[in-house]
Amino acid sequence: MARPPHPEPWVPRSRFQEIVAEALDTIPPELARHLENVAVVVEEEPDEETLLDLGLDPELDSLYGLYEGTPINERDSLHAALPDRIVIYYLPLSEDFTDEYHLRREIRRTVVHEVGHFFGFDDARLGEMGY
Repeated sequence: MARPPHPEPWVPRSRFQEIVAEALDTIPPELARHLENVAVVVEEEPDEETLLDLGLDPELDSLYGLYEGTPINERDSLHAALPDRIVIYYLPLSEDFTDEYHLRREIRRTVVHEVGHFFGFDDARLGEMGY
């Protein structure tokens, strides 16, 4: 079943991308320097296949971000791959958080969560840490 079209987001995509960049700037320098070979991108929304692969119901569940790659704690010395990706999803976040204060807070939380996956933290540990 096709999802209904989204209403026009209240926050322009360019502002959303600025907020994502600001959230990345809050990563402590001692961690940020290890964020090599990882691209942080903004996409509209996850596709149905991605949601299903994660065990989510496309009709009920939202996904704000996704880490794609091999966490650095699982790499060996011969690891060579395309850049890892952190995807931040514009439409689910802008629909669920309807003012800039709450949107900024959730984008930062999502960015830190996905960066945590890059460093090898699982969802349980990130939840314990508040992300």
